[in-house]
Amino acid sequence: MNIHMHNQKQSETKLAIQQAVDVRDAQLREIALHIHANPELGFTEHKAVQWLTAPLKEAGFDVEVGIAGLDTAFRATWVGKEDGPTIALIGEYDALPELGHACGHNLIGTAAVGAALALKEACPDLPGKLLVLGTPAEEGGGGKIYMCEAGVFDGVDAAMMCHPRSKNMVLRGGLARVLVTFRFHGKQAHASANPEQGVSALDAMINSFVAINSLRQFVKQDVRIHGIITKGGEAPNIVPAYCEAKLYIRAATVEEVYAVKEKVYAAVRHSSEAVGASCEIVEGLTYAERNNNKAMANLFKDNLEALGLVVEEPPPSGGLGSSDIGNVGQITATIHPYVRIGDAVPHTPQFREAAASEGGMVGLNQAAKALAMTAYDLYANPALMQAVRDEFEQWKAAKEAASPSRA
Repeated sequence: MNIHMHNQKQSETKLAIQQAVDVRDAQLREIALHIHANPELGFTEHKAVQWLTAPLKEAGFDVEVGIAGLDTAFRATWVGKEDGPTIALIGEYDALPELGHACGHNLIGTAAVGAALALKEACPDLPGKLLVLGTPAEEGGGGKIYMCEAGVFDGVDAAMMCHPRSKNMVLRGGLARVLVTFRFHGKQAHASANPEQGVSALDAMINSFVAINSLRQFVKQDVRIHGIITKGGEAPNIVPAYCEAKLYIRAATVEEVYAVKEKVYAAVRHSSEAVGASCEIVEGLTYAERNNNKAMANLFKDNLEALGLVVEEPPPSGGLGSSDIGNVGQITATIHPYVRIGDAVPHTPQFREAAASEGGMVGLNQAAKALAMTAYDLYANPALMQAVRDEFEQWKAAKEAASPSRA
């Protein structure tokens, strides 16, 4: 087949992919709106998993629910007719406390399913294996981290997902992050009659927040330390014996998070000891920094533009959050692009409404198409797949060479 015929065939196949998504548009909207109307917190997304896996089962995917020891994690597999790469489309579907789907995860999981269904229908002879990986509890629970540790992403050549946002972007980064719970222990006493007999866990906590604030001029500009008080005492006339706070510590890399957290821990310990209290430090999961595969991101950009969308550059600095997709990017080539659904800012009531709006539904359709088209590029053109893998392996080798633990 000459180059002209090859390019024509690829164009025809991508048009077939788009048409396959459009045929399912009503079905995809229904799934996304069902999930939106029934928000489920991390690791409890049973309804969402049922709605997302049902059409995959019907289409002939081999569906496993409860993988990696997580009740609401799933893997749907379709094996093509020939050997080839293994590509994973990643779905998220957990909601936020109180705010529901104010991050648009109802769209992310549905887009991954829509892309997989369209790709299987339009390209039944593709070489390789297609996975849909349902990843629970991105909002703090770190479902992908557990799945990484269980080997779910081992052997995956490329992984991709698409997140709703206010802009179309393909190379926005993400900070590394750790969640830390600080449990302050003092001694209870009557705050008026016998204050000298008490040790205030609240004072230990307040002093700790002040000490952490004093660190801010001595950390890099991209470092973020922020948190809340989850327990501040029982009553104003009781010296608090127990108080608790939760903080996120973020930085550009996991290594920098570790360096910053040691400063934070020292500040908290000394602040507690200063009033005679103690502090128990409980560390949660660490979300790694995002490792965007530029070769794959550029393919996604081309496909968004082929759909008539304008792709913008991410802000040169600031504006970054954290996601457990970063941990996947440490294992295999990964992208986490964004599709515009409106002007609202994530984690707000306005964004929750956008995730169920007509703009959200259009973004869902566009995301499913771009995911399927990008996966098709990698299946159909071994040179493109090789470029993606070469970039990842070069990144991995450079990271290992720079690691302080390297002998």
